[in-house]
Amino acid sequence: MSEYYDLLAVALPAAAAAADHIRSRARPLADAWHLKGQSDFVTQVDLETEALIADRLRQAVPGSVVLGEELTPHATSADLVWVVDPLDGTTNFLHGYPAYGVSIGAVVEDEPTVGVVVDVARSITYHAIRGGGAWCEGRQLAVSTTTEPASALIGTGFPFKVAHLLPTYLRQFSAILQRTAGVRRAGAASLDFASIAQGQLDGFWELHLAPWDVAAGTVLVREAGGMVTDLEGNAGTLRHGPYVAGNPVIHAWMLEVLRESGTGLAPPASVPTPPPKPAPA
Repeated sequence: MSEYYDLLAVALPAAAAAADHIRSRARPLADAWHLKGQSDFVTQVDLETEALIADRLRQAVPGSVVLGEELTPHATSADLVWVVDPLDGTTNFLHGYPAYGVSIGAVVEDEPTVGVVVDVARSITYHAIRGGGAWCEGRQLAVSTTTEPASALIGTGFPFKVAHLLPTYLRQFSAILQRTAGVRRAGAASLDFASIAQGQLDGFWELHLAPWDVAAGTVLVREAGGMVTDLEGNAGTLRHGPYVAGNPVIHAWMLEVLRESGTGLAPPASVPTPPPKPAPA
């Protein structure tokens, strides 16, 4: 575990420097936004911040590899891979909506082992190491103890980059919304995972995420006593695709509901089938 603490000692100042850089930059005007995909923007702030993080990480740990959303999204594998989202929630940042973060995860031999997430707008830092717990400003984190879905607050993300998933997502959204206390969408998965780790959200799902969206948050949630898997319940390695997270009870419940409603074969049990419309006279 001492190796993990060494990696944390590298990731924490790198994330802090990145957050400071973001705060120092004015929000770019709309003509400086570059569209990567459907409703998916990148700015010079993203690029500068990732370069800053990558330089610090590589200098501190020579030979390590940085997998970053903007500059190195196809980095090769290595014994130590830093998985970085320099500005998670770029669209929020561009609009001054205070939900955007810096996310740095360390993956050692394909296993997420260290995670640092900074809530930039609120100046809050979360960190976790495998076997060492999840923490926020000296306070140890724990997932919620909610066991009744009707009392659960669930986070989500829209599949805005992959429109073909919308029909499946909307069926799932309807099933979850009608059975819980509410559904929230903040637009920054790293902060959603931090909210699960500290018990503010009881569960979360999204159908299309990348490794940099979840690498650090996965360590936070698991070290806080929660679960992070794909839709089939596989913990597996980090990859592009769907993710479900939450406290153990709500996570298991969500897997069942999401699989059932995502197939489109039958409406969820709690959603009554509407009666047939009368034939026109």
